[in-house]
Amino acid sequence: MLRAPDMALVQPRPEGVIHHSDQGAQYVSNRYTDRLVDAGIEPSVGRVGDSYDNALAETINGLYKAEVVHRLGPWRNLQAVEMAPLEWVDWFNNRRLFGPIGNIPPAEAEAAYYASR
Repeated sequence: MLRAPDMALVQPRPEGVIHHSDQGAQYVSNRYTDRLVDAGIEPSVGRVGDSYDNALAETINGLYKAEVVHRLGPWRNLQAVEMAPLEWVDWFNNRRLFGPIGNIPPAEAEAAYYASR
């Protein structure tokens, strides 16, 4: 479980980062929360059964289900199942034109933001 925050920590990030999760045992363990705190990330744990507590993640999950799972599934083999989320996340971050940021991909907007700092 420590790989996820470690992978995120190598990316540039703004001040005041919050890691939000459900109340799963892996997210409230001392080792996991200590790793977040050591990295300057504020741990945040939602309420049991409250999907609105993590609305952004739930929105992304809904988009993924609508655009990939329901449209492209079922898959015929494990490799296809493993590739589907990788391809969608790549498209979502690197090729999708997003109106609120000037019809450019989110990764391009992020790169421009950090280049201007």
